[in-house]
Amino acid sequence: MTPAQTAMLDRLRPRLGPGGIVTDRALIEPWEEDWRRRYRGHAPALLAPRDTAEVVAILQAATEARVPLVPQGGNSSMVGGATPPADGGAFLLSLRRMDRIRRLDAGAGLAVVEAGVILERLNDAALAEGWRFPLTLGARGNATIGGLVSTNAGGTQVLRFGTMRGLVLGVEAVLADGTVIDTLAALRKDNRGYDLGQLMIGAEGTLGIVTAATLKLAPAVAARGVAWAGVADPADALALLRRFQRASDAVESFEILPAETLDAALAWRPQARAPLAGRHAWHLLIEATAAAAAAEAPQALLERVLGEALSDGLIADATIAASEAQADAFWAIRDSLSDAERAQGPAAQHDIAVPVDAMPRFMVEAAAACDARFPGTRASGFGHLGDGNIHFHVRAPRDADRARWYAEDAPVVSRFVHDLVTAAGGTISAEHGIGQMKATELARLAPPGRLAALATIKAALDPLGLLNPGKLLAPPRPAE
Repeated sequence: MTPAQTAMLDRLRPRLGPGGIVTDRALIEPWEEDWRRRYRGHAPALLAPRDTAEVVAILQAATEARVPLVPQGGNSSMVGGATPPADGGAFLLSLRRMDRIRRLDAGAGLAVVEAGVILERLNDAALAEGWRFPLTLGARGNATIGGLVSTNAGGTQVLRFGTMRGLVLGVEAVLADGTVIDTLAALRKDNRGYDLGQLMIGAEGTLGIVTAATLKLAPAVAARGVAWAGVADPADALALLRRFQRASDAVESFEILPAETLDAALAWRPQARAPLAGRHAWHLLIEATAAAAAAEAPQALLERVLGEALSDGLIADATIAASEAQADAFWAIRDSLSDAERAQGPAAQHDIAVPVDAMPRFMVEAAAACDARFPGTRASGFGHLGDGNIHFHVRAPRDADRARWYAEDAPVVSRFVHDLVTAAGGTISAEHGIGQMKATELARLAPPGRLAALATIKAALDPLGLLNPGKLLAPPRPAE
């Protein structure tokens, strides 16, 4: 630990109290590696504030000592966005102890929650009041609100409710010098210049530390229908989605996965069963919901539209969950895909988006292009067809050495994939953020004007470069 770091901790120790400063290596080490186990850093200490005032004190001390900070919530980043640098120059700033739901207003349909609140806990609290927070993802049991805000997270309900940016009504954040920005009042109209709260959304902790957010809730689901369908190709899947959208606005999830991805999930979860009999090239998971009495129940909507699609030959087969347990079983398959993919071995993973109408062609042609360009690999995509965002993975050859693949092959593969995405008018980061994994590619592919504006904002709000170093704009370090 450097003298500056030691002095900073000495200054903070009386202010943070017991549990506020962690230096025990056994307690810190689990938080030094990213979820995908591709990045590992080193932090001499982990700071764990209990409230916003303590975050202010930490940032003021960090500015005086010139010690960088890496903010962290549930450490579920897919792009190394919450991993400290390897040189030990930065402290981890954990927001997990800031876990209060400050207010849940059932009348207004909003909640004011601190950064460390777990997504699943927020939703449980909202459900008890007849509401829900309409953002769901596989990591809901450990992802925190602060991390979701800072990465502008998406999930499986973006089709109907949008990303975090559309669900955040206000933000409380602390800038690098300790200044507090507070827009938690959630004013519907406020024309006092730049929207500073929105600026923190998707900034990945590089502009300020999000300490709380005011979130928009949705009425609790009164009825839902969940279906699984088999189709010949993504073009038919999109045609089915358009049928549903013409019929109703009740569909909030429309997920697509190829047969091989389903196979991986079933192998990962041997207790799971394939929802459909027979072999289908592509699979769809569809959910429709209603908050109260509706003109057409979700189950009836699914039966009607899927029945017509079967008669027309648009889909090969379909089943509608007959119970909540069966519906949950369908979703358990979807939620296991990331773990199942990781268990298959090394892969170049891409969280990309292209215009929705272009996605069917992209899924097929990009996979074929990768297979041809990199013999022995296997490319495929799965995810949120309804909003044009898929997780496009190129798996390494079976005999590939993990370390060599990530060091030598994966960067070449990713450049190729990102060029395909850019040519299709898409983005190399749809919902996971840039982190350190994609910083070089952002610098290579983003328009110069965009990069210049990002750098100018960063320099203005964090002139010393202390907030989440090595992420988003700074050059990343190689993955292990």
